[in-house]
Amino acid sequence: IMGGIGLPGGAVFIERGRIQGRWRHSLISAAGPLTNVLFAIVCTAPFWLDALDGVPADFRLALAFLALLQVSAAILNFLPVPGLDGYGVIEPWLSYNIKRQVEPFAPFGLLFVFALLWLPAVNGVFFDVVDSVLKSLGIHEFETYCGQELYRFWQGTNEFCQVSQ
Repeated sequence: IMGGIGLPGGAVFIERGRIQGRWRHSLISAAGPLTNVLFAIVCTAPFWLDALDGVPADFRLALAFLALLQVSAAILNFLPVPGLDGYGVIEPWLSYNIKRQVEPFAPFGLLFVFALLWLPAVNGVFFDVVDSVLKSLGIHEFETYCGQELYRFWQGTNEFCQVSQ
């Protein structure tokens, strides 16, 4: 049986049958989301260390948006949904019967999560959690919003986010 663990650049396929021990299996599955957490820490550190004095505003906003992406990816990756890394963390601890019942849904887990995120109520709760994490790390919604606007440069300049040169 092969499965994938998500990393920032995509999935890494592993032969789960060769992994010995529940703890190793869980730790290998946690590698992807923990990588997102590590990158989120790196992206947010300049904010909570108050180390952005003199840094161009465009860079600050872009870093805030990158932090938003990493925090979002970490939270999504840790969800215990079949096919996602969070499920891979708990899967070795589940009974054989539960694993057999869940197995057919694994290919659709990520699609299910994205479908749920299309629901405004679920999307709102998810991004409220992301915004709360970012705010606790010194990044405000204004910065992530304007960072996203800068990322979408082809849409033109948003006057609300205009950065003086």
